Amino acid sequence: MQIASLLPGSCCDCMKPAAAVTLRQMQTAYIGMGANLPSTAGAPEATLAAAAQRLAALGRVAARSHLYSTEPVGFRDQPRFVNAVMALETEMPPRELLERLLAIEREFGRDRSAGIPNGPRTLDLDILLYGDWKISEAGLEVPHPRLAERGFVLVPLNEIAPEICDPRTGLAVAQLLGRLFPDSKGVSNAVYWLESDDWRAGADLGAGLGRS
Repeated sequence: MQIASLLPGSCCDCMKPAAAVTLRQMQTAYIGMGANLPSTAGAPEATLAAAAQRLAALGRVAARSHLYSTEPVGFRDQPRFVNAVMALETEMPPRELLERLLAIEREFGRDRSAGIPNGPRTLDLDILLYGDWKISEAGLEVPHPRLAERGFVLVPLNEIAPEICDPRTGLAVAQLLGRLFPDSKGVSNAVYWLESDDWRAGADLGAGLGRS
């Protein structure tokens, strides 16, 4: 697994002010996906596969990672999670996209008002990155505020977009991952590939597994 192939420092292009854009200009949003409880679709692997089909209706799927089995973070007394990341080219502005993601979560039984922080859930959909935008609004933080701290996000994101820059830190995804896991053994213990026929069967969404 490639962890950090870039030289230390910042990827300066993403630190430049974003050009003025219209709300309906096409952007690439990177969506983090996770689950560790069964839903109406079945096991977490089946839930993510079904949710991926819903995401495909919101734009064009440019790339998607493999599924990964990941250790819980924060609240340890729960099952391992299944995680993935999708790159979605969309004209939806961030707030509208977030509302659509929350609606998909509810469709699969997720109630964000219930449960405990970092606890088990049937489905979690987060906007990790939205182009080079930086947003800080009530209920909407882009890039995701804990992007650089979470291997279960960085590993699948690095699989499909290692050079993509985090506009908050100025570092590429591969660099963030290298900082979080200086020793590759840390990655293998916390995050590893998970084979799933359900997920592989959905590779006809417009992009196969891995980088496009």
